[in-house]
Amino acid sequence: MHPKLLVKLSNTIGLLSIILLMYWIFAFISIEVFGFRIFRENMTETFYLSIVGILALLAGALMINVMFNLTRIAEKHNGDGPERDSPQVKKLIWGFALSFPLLFSLLYLGDFLSSRKKENMLVKTATTLIQEHPKEIGQLLKYSFDEAWLKEMDEVMTLLAKKDEHFPEIHLVVKDTINASSFYLQFEDYYYTPNDTTPPIKKHYIFKTNQAERDYLDKVFSEGYSKNRFSAHDGNYELFFPFRRDGKVFVFYFADYHNYGKFGS
Repeated sequence: MHPKLLVKLSNTIGLLSIILLMYWIFAFISIEVFGFRIFRENMTETFYLSIVGILALLAGALMINVMFNLTRIAEKHNGDGPERDSPQVKKLIWGFALSFPLLFSLLYLGDFLSSRKKENMLVKTATTLIQEHPKEIGQLLKYSFDEAWLKEMDEVMTLLAKKDEHFPEIHLVVKDTINASSFYLQFEDYYYTPNDTTPPIKKHYIFKTNQAERDYLDKVFSEGYSKNRFSAHDGNYELFFPFRRDGKVFVFYFADYHNYGKFGS
């Protein structure tokens, strides 16, 4: 193969490698900064890959430098003049620059679709839970902050949580009062010993919320609001699922977390 053709082929391969590496670094930065959940990668592997990417970028830059020097030598030896930029080259440059916003849009769309799929999965889980376990749900509806109800709650929640190995974290949220002030309590389990005579304490079950969540729960418990509330941020997925029966109201709170994300996972 002609040496000049080898130089051009090497330049092409080197430039394509650098461009692909730039896309990877841009995608990685976008995912980390904006919390997109697209690719199935854990944080440790991503960190190692980023280091390898930086080293590859440095090696690629050195390779490109050597390639262009070889090109200059080949041009001087063959009497070739320097090539001028053509309209096609300018179009390629503009296309390359505009491809980054397109890549970011695709990452955002993938994260959006992944969040919507997670929301649908959690809503389906909550709906199926209520439909398939009416007896257990009925036990939860008999809320009374005492040891008897807490033991029943513990058995029911443990049973529901163990139904599926991929079942998300589930809590029961109710409204109660402590010292004449309204609070939201959450229940997942109840720790007790047979000889323990200490009565349960409400403040140990206070549900820590932000203002937006409290506003939502106020509407559910006080105004009859019945819509779900879903939120997704940096791999954290939360669903508030209100439920009413026989004039009583409570909320299922589902929480799920993934340190990676992939549309279709």
